[in-house]
Amino acid sequence: MLIYKIFRAPEWQALVDAGQTLGAPIDLADGYIHFSTAEQAAETAAKHFAGVDGLVLAALEADTLGDELKWEPSRGGALFPHLYREMRMSDVIWSNPLPLVDGVHQFPAS
Repeated sequence: MLIYKIFRAPEWQALVDAGQTLGAPIDLADGYIHFSTAEQAAETAAKHFAGVDGLVLAALEADTLGDELKWEPSRGGALFPHLYREMRMSDVIWSNPLPLVDGVHQFPAS
């Protein structure tokens, strides 16, 4: 199953440059890296990245992340994937720009 991380451009570039990241400021504060499922990603973008252009969507395979990936309740009890280790560039299956069109982030069709 693919899970998704939304990055602001500087955060994505830092991951590319360093090869790993502990995440965005909210991830650092919470002690884990926040991810979303395909069903949750658009709501995550709208809630936490409203109006932000230049985002990057990264996909990772949940099954390869081992025991450090935990599914924990959030928003109304929905389970969200949280990674309790650094995210590595080698974890990324693919990445795509997440353009902002008329105030709405445009996710890839697949």
